[in-house]
Amino acid sequence: MTEVTKDLQDVEPVVDGPSLWRQRDFMLLWSGQSVSEMGSAVTQVALPLLAVVALKASTFQVGLLTAATTAAFALIALPAGVLVDRGSKRSIMIACNILRLLIIGSVPLAAALGTVTMAQLYVVAVAAGVCTVFFDVSYQSYVPSLIRADLQLDANGKLGTTQAFAQLGGPGLGGGLVAAFGAAGAMTADAISYAVSVFSISAIRTREEPPPARREGETLRSRIAEGLRFVVGHKILRRVVACTGTANLFSGMTSALAMVFLVRVLHVRPALTGLIMAGSAVGGIAGGVFAGRLAKKIGSGRIIWVSMLVFSAPQVIAAAAWRGWGVLLFALGWGIADFSAMVYNVAQLSYRQSVTPPELMGRMNAAVRWVVWGTLPLGGILGGVLGTLIGVRPALWLALVGAWAAGWFVFFSPLRHMRDVPAPSVTHRG
Repeated sequence: MTEVTKDLQDVEPVVDGPSLWRQRDFMLLWSGQSVSEMGSAVTQVALPLLAVVALKASTFQVGLLTAATTAAFALIALPAGVLVDRGSKRSIMIACNILRLLIIGSVPLAAALGTVTMAQLYVVAVAAGVCTVFFDVSYQSYVPSLIRADLQLDANGKLGTTQAFAQLGGPGLGGGLVAAFGAAGAMTADAISYAVSVFSISAIRTREEPPPARREGETLRSRIAEGLRFVVGHKILRRVVACTGTANLFSGMTSALAMVFLVRVLHVRPALTGLIMAGSAVGGIAGGVFAGRLAKKIGSGRIIWVSMLVFSAPQVIAAAAWRGWGVLLFALGWGIADFSAMVYNVAQLSYRQSVTPPELMGRMNAAVRWVVWGTLPLGGILGGVLGTLIGVRPALWLALVGAWAAGWFVFFSPLRHMRDVPAPSVTHRG
């Protein structure tokens, strides 16, 4: 750990101040992303519902559609990290949101013309996923340039809380919009949200430090390899990646199965599925709000494995839900999963940001995302296949137990003997 943190002695945050609430640029980033997250949460409900209800998609087709939304992470995340490290992260985020506005907006347009098909939904899912890769790698790499290192846990908690709040309000809003305007029409809200995010990010005044000069003989392959070597060579980061990637494999299964489970097994009306999933997102909000406090009480290092193995264990009750009032078990289990996942994500993201040199930030995030998001489409396909072969409920049981068991990767690592993550040495400007 010493040799890693030593490299961070020259990290200089560009914003001073004791509170994130008084930091204009962070608030602009946060507020714009909050609106965008809300719109994306609407699409998470509307897109599979459009496939299931309007286009009569099979369980396998829904699984394939879920896989298509994250396939880009497996295909282009690594070169995306190189480009993010060499360019303006703010400009990349703006361009990606403009493109996502046009891509998502094509669905309600096609629906109005009566030409929407499963083929279009697959193309939209993949194209929007490419933009999401570049946006997310830029986004996670951009935050440390806006705020002080000692405020990163607080910032990630706030951003995570917003994401969870969007998961709470978005599906409920999505359910209402689906009932009022149909699944395709509801996706208009997502397109509009990207426009709001573009204006918000464009108003940020802080400019990033220019990237280091390109070294002689440096190639795309060598820069990708440098990021991968950093992640794989770090004895804790590689365990975090293994844990998150495995958990996401099984989460991809649950995402592919959840809507089918609610609509076809529990016979929940389509307009109410969003409300049920929104109620479960209360756990995610709680996780974002309390992540920092729990990290202080339990330990910022220890909380990474505790959140996975202890907090998430009861999530399996979601698969025990039955028709009628029994559907509340699904919401409760989903809420527990959201709570533990949020605490884990805030903790492990803050850890990654604290041990990574700024010139490697984009490639580190891309390398991590390449693995941990690359398993999501595999999980989506696996969920569709197993849901067809062994039944939706048994496949859901398997997915939930597998997501919990991923925590053993970080338990059997140096984190088990570490209460807190050592803070990097930083030098402040001004």
